[in-house]
Amino acid sequence: MKRRYLLVALAVVLVAASVLTYLIETGERGLGRQERPIRNLNITRLDTAKIEGLGWDPKRLDAVFNYAAGLSTDSFMIVTNGQRVGAFGDLSKSYSVHSIRKTLLSALVGQQLASHTNELRLEATLLELGIDDAPVPLTQLQRQTTVRHLLRSVSGINHPAAASGSMQADIDRRLGHTENQPGTIWAYNNWDYNALTTVFEKATGSEIAELFDIGIAQPVGMQDFDRSAVSYTFDPQQSEHRAAMFKMSARDLARVGSLYLNRGAAGGQRILAENWIDLITTDFTETGFGGLRNGHGYLWWIPAEDTGLPEGTFWAWGLGNQALIVIPKWNTVIIHQSDSTEFLKRFIPLTRSEKMTGEEAIMQLILSCRKPAARETEYCIEHRFIARREFEKLISLVVAARE
Repeated sequence: MKRRYLLVALAVVLVAASVLTYLIETGERGLGRQERPIRNLNITRLDTAKIEGLGWDPKRLDAVFNYAAGLSTDSFMIVTNGQRVGAFGDLSKSYSVHSIRKTLLSALVGQQLASHTNELRLEATLLELGIDDAPVPLTQLQRQTTVRHLLRSVSGINHPAAASGSMQADIDRRLGHTENQPGTIWAYNNWDYNALTTVFEKATGSEIAELFDIGIAQPVGMQDFDRSAVSYTFDPQQSEHRAAMFKMSARDLARVGSLYLNRGAAGGQRILAENWIDLITTDFTETGFGGLRNGHGYLWWIPAEDTGLPEGTFWAWGLGNQALIVIPKWNTVIIHQSDSTEFLKRFIPLTRSEKMTGEEAIMQLILSCRKPAARETEYCIEHRFIARREFEKLISLVVAARE
């Protein structure tokens, strides 16, 4: 039963990786511009005077929430100065956050660096830490990779990894198939993040779930998180390093964002190392993607100036455009969640039984909801995949509501 669970979890993560790469590289070829069915949602907002007092334009904020209501978004909230400006959905319901897991791992590293019992050294090499891999071992040069290299996604290691999916094509293009000097080439590479999980657990002597619960969830006052929300995906035929997956509610994700807004402090105590937030926005690498994913540092994405988001903004991103956006200049956190369960139920058979590529399967599913007969089905209204262009438009409306 355990092996079956791991295989199912692995399939889901492989799909997520495949979709992630496709969305980064293609932008869905414009398929995001489909007609959007209207949903009846209970959208809660502050009154007009309070909205204006927090720096938002009430009418333009209405446009933000009305647009989000036409997507298959399950929970959406904007929090400014600690006040919930507007929201809809069940903010207490936990969803898989997919690749936001990497940002939560980054937070754990920042928390350990602030702890008096810290055993984690960012400049320690894999060789010093006794980290290798199997069935394919690392080379001596690859083992000169440091913990900081893993956090910055610049290990340069093109190595089999659990949950790589079709990201491998982009990894191959960037890294090639020979050794690279650690610290010189950026790639969105799940091997780095999975190896970092191993490094972290070996250094601390505890698993991710326990340390996240004690070190972050409890101090920031999470209401819905428990240790069962963390699981592992493991593919021993590829690598001995596991991927730690998270489920989390919107209101608990918002608490993670608030921790960063508060410079790593919560409840009068220091949770994250003092310089952790500064590192994200100063020690990042340009990705070549532009737009919302223009830079990447310490497992957070950095948007480009032309997105309209203010300098100093950083955000976490996962399959289905799960998003945790931290905007210090606005003292604002934005959470966007969409349950990917029904999408994956349709996507996986297309790629397995129908032998479609990830791109072909996504195109078919998006196009299927443009057909008049399907437009009003439950799937197309409540569960369809939110395209990258739709999410980018949502963010542009958010920016306009602050102008």
